[in-house]
Amino acid sequence: MSSTPQRLHPEQVVSYLERIGVTGPLEPDAESLRRLHSAHLHTVPFENLSIHLGEDMSLDVGALYEKIVTRRRGGFCYELNGLFAVLLESLGYRVRRMSVRTFSPDHGFSPPADHLALHVTDQDGTAWLTDVGFGRHTEYPLRFDDRGEQADPGGLFRITEYEDGELDVLRVGEQQYRIDPRALALSDFKVAMWWQRTSPEALFTRNLICSVLTDDGGRVSLSGRRLVTTAADPADRTEKELGTDGEVLAAYRELFGIELDRVPEVRKST
Repeated sequence: MSSTPQRLHPEQVVSYLERIGVTGPLEPDAESLRRLHSAHLHTVPFENLSIHLGEDMSLDVGALYEKIVTRRRGGFCYELNGLFAVLLESLGYRVRRMSVRTFSPDHGFSPPADHLALHVTDQDGTAWLTDVGFGRHTEYPLRFDDRGEQADPGGLFRITEYEDGELDVLRVGEQQYRIDPRALALSDFKVAMWWQRTSPEALFTRNLICSVLTDDGGRVSLSGRRLVTTAADPADRTEKELGTDGEVLAAYRELFGIELDRVPEVRKST
């Protein structure tokens, strides 16, 4: 089910914008959306550390704000896009939360609500596919109604029509995910989030990830103790194994702005 727009208090909006390094005032237009989207991806990590630190996780907007803005952490799709949607609504955009099936060559399409993406309408009535929670993807929003190729620093993207109104998103001709464009509430993703953080079959319970875009167009990622850095060309890749807990904690702090008092370790399923 859909819900009425949520809002942050004005001082929370200011703090959120400071968190991602964007200065106002902002109009709810296409250019501001591009700025916000890119800035978010460069400053707020895509990470699943809470699962392996045994931290509580919630889709309550207050809890998301405290985690991402106050504690300067990241999160995965439900958290990142969940809170970003409220920021956009607070700035005057119209936002629709959508269920997404992700695609992998080995397993095909996932069940519904495996991912959360956003349909955002600016003040001129232009609709955008907005997603700050999918790891390696677009740096800028895609025109939602454009069926041609759309160039982005993340690659060449295309949105195509599937069946019953669903849409496929392709990157360089390869399937990324399938969107059900019907509006949902953030609370509709609670069951999917519970599965992602508890099931031994879920990717996030079996792996550690913390990743963010870099200013040179590449990405830096820490998976357990393996630090991976890529340039704008993903083939330009370096890997380094971090040996000590001090090195790992320093990497979280210096590369992702995350202060931790202990190193996350993949929690063993029972």
